[in-house]
Amino acid sequence: MKSFALLTGLLFAAGVATSALANPAPAAASKGDPAKAQKLVNDVCGACHGADGNSTSPAYPNLAGQHPEYIAKQLSEFKSGARKNAIMAPNAAKLTDEDMRNLAAYYSAQQPKPKQAKDAALVAEGLKLYKGGNAGSGVPACASCHGPAGSGIPVQFPRLAGQHSKYVLSQLKNFRSGDRANDGGKMMQVIARKMTDQEMKAAAEYISGLR
Repeated sequence: MKSFALLTGLLFAAGVATSALANPAPAAASKGDPAKAQKLVNDVCGACHGADGNSTSPAYPNLAGQHPEYIAKQLSEFKSGARKNAIMAPNAAKLTDEDMRNLAAYYSAQQPKPKQAKDAALVAEGLKLYKGGNAGSGVPACASCHGPAGSGIPVQFPRLAGQHSKYVLSQLKNFRSGDRANDGGKMMQVIARKMTDQEMKAAAEYISGLR
């Protein structure tokens, strides 16, 4: 199992690294000015994602501590239509590239608030999948790309630690259905199609308690 997870992790990491070079995130995302994002946060973004990036609604993702390159990329793709969302599309359409860099810098600098996973049985199941994958169905260990603590890898893989389980589950289902198709190399779509509903629920629950 460990050998499988390591091998698949290395293969997937290589694939995404290539994809990241082919489809780079908006330039200099980390060089935005957090202070210049404050008005946008107060007037628009904070209503769903929280002024400090810790969303109070499980339907909306936490952004605190997320890699700035990832935030800027998602905003850019909401605007272009590469990532579809009825709420984010009209909001992102109004943003300039500078706005996106500033928002990315602002939210990445915020401090994530640790959470506790609620379902112990799901956590135990999710732990096995997150760290070991499922060799039988070809699902790689989540940790091979997102890290053992869910911190991700800047530019390539987003931070997952402490994300709302409801949001994680919704994104896994969107990847599986093809409703979300902005993952480089379609890696997450391939993985999600191999996951059962139960595995998605377990992984999402385990991720919500990571810190």
